[in-house]
Amino acid sequence: MSGPAGRRRYPLPRWIAHRGGGGLAPENTLAGFRLAARLGFRAAEFDVMLTRDGVPVLMHDETLARTTGAAGAVADLDWADLARLDAGARFHKSWAGEAIPRLDAVLALCADLGLGLNVEIKPATGHEARTGEVVAALVAARWPAGLPLLVSSFCETALAAAQEAVPGQARALLFETVPADWAERLARLGCLALHARAADLDGPTVAAVSAAGVPVAAYTVNSAAEADRCFALGVSALFTDRLDGLGPV
Repeated sequence: MSGPAGRRRYPLPRWIAHRGGGGLAPENTLAGFRLAARLGFRAAEFDVMLTRDGVPVLMHDETLARTTGAAGAVADLDWADLARLDAGARFHKSWAGEAIPRLDAVLALCADLGLGLNVEIKPATGHEARTGEVVAALVAARWPAGLPLLVSSFCETALAAAQEAVPGQARALLFETVPADWAERLARLGCLALHARAADLDGPTVAAVSAAGVPVAAYTVNSAAEADRCFALGVSALFTDRLDGLGPV
């Protein structure tokens, strides 16, 4: 640990593009990461789950309807089924043809762009441990040493599997409201950081977590006033959809 009072250093920059392109591009797509990099962001966040045949792909929802218009669940379909889908047209017709990307392709692109990453493990129900194991192992194998990285999840089963697969990987535990036993949970999972919903963070909570040497990042911050409030509390980094108005400019 480093810094005052033994506080760990948060590995990512202060501003992180939420789901790749934030609100300016289809979420969790290669186009979004390219846009974030062009706008000056040096880190991005995205969600990963497994297909039926075990391929890690970028997807937030268990089902495909919201982002692609297709029926079915990610965990019930093979990669070949998802590869044919359009993940851009429902955002805007100008993005038609944008594909659902595999995790390996995203890691390669973001490494080329020099983007630090927060890889959020987002397992489908019943696939928690396997998703954590597969995602952590692939990230460890493909992500270049020296580029910033965090693996995070709301799912403690997935994080425990990630910890077992790659013990030294940097991890963060996600909460909405920070629970009373946050310290025990982070310690059990070997997490170096805590991520929480910005609206539920207050001064005493951030002060208590920070006093324990744990950096806090907040999601999803889309106004300058809320960003100022969070940074004043001592939050280390913010996830934002407003790539056009917030962040590194």
